[in-house]
Amino acid sequence: MSGMSTRVNTRSSRPEGERADGPAVLIGALAPLTRPGWVEAGRHLLAGLELGVREVNDAGGVAGRPLELVVRDTAADPERAAAAVDELARMGVAALAGEYHSVVARAAAARADALGLPFLCSSGVLDALTDQPTRWVARLAPAQSRGWRIFADFLLGAGHRRIAVATQPSVYWASGVRILRDRLTPRGGAVVELDVGALAPTAVCDRLVDQRATALLLLVGHPDPAVPIVRSVRRDRRLADILIGAPAGQPEFSGWATSLGDDGSAVPFLRYLPERPSPLGARVGTALSERLGEAPSFVAYEGYDTIAVLADVLRSHGVDRARTADSWPRVAVEGTRGQIRFSRTNGISVWQWAWPPIQVVDRDPAHPDRFRILHSG
Repeated sequence: MSGMSTRVNTRSSRPEGERADGPAVLIGALAPLTRPGWVEAGRHLLAGLELGVREVNDAGGVAGRPLELVVRDTAADPERAAAAVDELARMGVAALAGEYHSVVARAAAARADALGLPFLCSSGVLDALTDQPTRWVARLAPAQSRGWRIFADFLLGAGHRRIAVATQPSVYWASGVRILRDRLTPRGGAVVELDVGALAPTAVCDRLVDQRATALLLLVGHPDPAVPIVRSVRRDRRLADILIGAPAGQPEFSGWATSLGDDGSAVPFLRYLPERPSPLGARVGTALSERLGEAPSFVAYEGYDTIAVLADVLRSHGVDRARTADSWPRVAVEGTRGQIRFSRTNGISVWQWAWPPIQVVDRDPAHPDRFRILHSG
C-alpha cells in the first residue's frame, strides 16, 4: 500500500515510499464502515478512494504535495455524517468525498453547502441532494430518477404491469416509489405498496397473490428484511413465476449471494458500469480485485473516479475551496467508466455527471458469481 495516506478517526499514516513531499492535501472521506450502515458497500467505496489516492501520490501528488484521506465512518447515520463534515471542515480538508447511503449523503451535502466546503458525492442518488441549487456539491452517481426510470422501462419491456413494492419508511424509498409510479402508471402499469413493518414475509406472499402481482421490488434494507422476504417468496409455490427485483442494488455485493445462495440469483438490479471496460477500467478493476480479495462492485469504481476528479481539480485550480467549487463545470476527466463532465440538469440541485452508464443486471442462476446484462440505459 505504498504511496497511500489515510486517517481513520484520529489515526494518520504516511507510508514510506510516498513520492510526493511537503504538507499533505487533506481529503475528507465519508463511508458506512459499521452497522447499521451497509458495511460491504462502505468497504468497496473506501477501497476505490484509497487506490485513487495511492496512484495520485505515486505519480507525484498534487503540485508535489501528497493527498491524504481523513476517513470518517457515517454508519448510515445522517446526524453523525453532519457532525463529521463539521469536524473535517475545522481540520482544513480541501474537499469532501464519498458516502454511499443517499439520505446520509443528503445530510452531508447540506452541511457542506452551509460551510462552503466542496463535496464530490460518490454514490448517493437522491435527486434533491440539497434543498436548493448549490455551487458546492457535485455528484458522480446517476440521479435516482434516471436510474429508476430505466429500471421501470426494463419491467415494462419484460411484460410486467402489476408491480408490488415491499417498502420501509425512508425518504429514499418513498422517492423510489414515486419515480416508479410516475413512469409505470401512464404506460398501463400499477404499483402496490406493501409496508414490511406491518407485514411478515409470509403475509407479503399472501398480498402478492391477492394483488396478482407479477413482480416484487425490494425497497428495503439488506440483510433484514430483504433476505427473509426473498426466502419466503422463493419457497411459496403460488409465486413460482413472480420476478423479484432490487433496483437499489442489494445483489451487487457478495454478501447477498452468501446469504441467499441460489435464491439470490435472477434478481435484477441497477449497476453503474459500462458493458465493456475501457483499458483504464480494466486496469483499475484488476488493482481493486487485488485490494478487496474479490471482484469490485460499481461502488469501488465510483470511489476511484472520485479521487481522479478531485486530484485533477486540485492540480488545476489549487486547494482553495471556492476555486474548487467554481471548477465543477470545467471538469473533463477520463474515469474508469467514461469521460466525466458535470452540468446542471433539470430537477437536480447539484452539479451532475450526466450521465454515467447504467445497466440492469442479475446474478446468473447457472453461475451466481457472474452477472447477466438484461437492459442498458
